[in-house]
Amino acid sequence: MLFHAELSSIELFKAIKQKEILWAGNKKLKIYGTLGCKSGNRMKTENRVFFKSEDEAILEGFRPCGHCLRSKYVDWKNNKVIFDNKS
Repeated sequence: MLFHAELSSIELFKAIKQKEILWAGNKKLKIYGTLGCKSGNRMKTENRVFFKSEDEAILEGFRPCGHCLRSKYVDWKNNKVIFDNKS
């Protein structure tokens, strides 16, 4: 997990371009989603984190975004998919 507040703009754009960052999340709300999600783009920089993979976000205890990952969110909400690494 990478923290947005700890990355310079150049480091961030380079990591995205090289596909080292594919997902973003809100560390306070523990929600992850796509880099282009409108909800994610509105969050404060100090709350934003980045992930290399969706599995990494799930292992960190984050849940899917209800906007950009609607079907995964519905599955998570209905407990069809286990997103908790405590089991």
